[in-house]
Amino acid sequence: MNIFFVHSGDESFVKLDRELLSASFNVRDYHAAHKFPAGIRQYWRGVRESDVLFCWFASWNSFWAILFARIMRKGAVLVIGGYDLANLPEAGYGHQRRGLGKWVSRFAMQLATVLVTFSYFSQREAEQNAGIPFQQVRMIYLGVPDPYGSLPQTPRARMALTVGRVDRPNLKRKGIEPFVRAAAYLPDVQFVVVGAWADDAIAHLRSIASPNVLFTGRVSDEELLDYYRQASVYVQASLHEGFGMSVAEAMLAGCIPVVTRAGSLPEVVGDCGVYCKTPNPMEITQAVEMALKEPSTTREKARERIVRQFPMEKRRVLLEQCIQDALLIHL
Repeated sequence: MNIFFVHSGDESFVKLDRELLSASFNVRDYHAAHKFPAGIRQYWRGVRESDVLFCWFASWNSFWAILFARIMRKGAVLVIGGYDLANLPEAGYGHQRRGLGKWVSRFAMQLATVLVTFSYFSQREAEQNAGIPFQQVRMIYLGVPDPYGSLPQTPRARMALTVGRVDRPNLKRKGIEPFVRAAAYLPDVQFVVVGAWADDAIAHLRSIASPNVLFTGRVSDEELLDYYRQASVYVQASLHEGFGMSVAEAMLAGCIPVVTRAGSLPEVVGDCGVYCKTPNPMEITQAVEMALKEPSTTREKARERIVRQFPMEKRRVLLEQCIQDALLIHL
């Protein structure tokens, strides 16, 4: 079976789905980096030559692909969650706030044959923000690959780590700015921000950072794994999370998570971390101090939760079922 795999980014979870589907299907990958009308021929040809369309996120790019699939009576699987479902005006985040993007994303969701999301939070958000009935969206957790095999035995540094793209929107949405400000209250702890620098946000962060803050910029996959192995605490002080892949990856390496209760973070962390009531610097400081005092058994507990709750094989099986169902519905 031929799958036309459309996405607008190359995040780790997108790559993982592509690899999972490639194990059973012929997957043609299309990175839709341009808005209409750029790439319109590639959309048409890709859909025409495929049996099923598989898209990540409801956006302009997936809209055109799904519209063509509907015209050609081809099945279309659409994964939603994150910016396409969010309505977060205080952080300037989400298609569902207003404007044409809101209606384009909703139309794409309505045209799709099978809708999938990756947390119960996003499943509820689809109904509340986009008017998609809860029962029409399948919830399939992301799979989190385990590169370690067991709890890393690397000595832990007094390090608090956060991972994310460093840009203006993420200063607030991902809690990067309060994370950096919290460092001043814990001068004996190394605070590390890993992530590509996308705009002038890095200049702002440097202007407010204390000496114990390190900004790495973009790092390789191996370097990121090393940071996960070394860090004692992983912080995700977000206002919104559709899943929280970096949190899960850090827990798999044995980091104690410090998170807010925003979005899906409680689904990922469960009772294996420390929660902040709000993403402000003092609360982050207090939570990091608590996490640093956690025993080593908590690290094992955090790791085991990710291994148990988010296996790759389970996602593979359920995604393949989505593909088969999308095909059968349009036969």
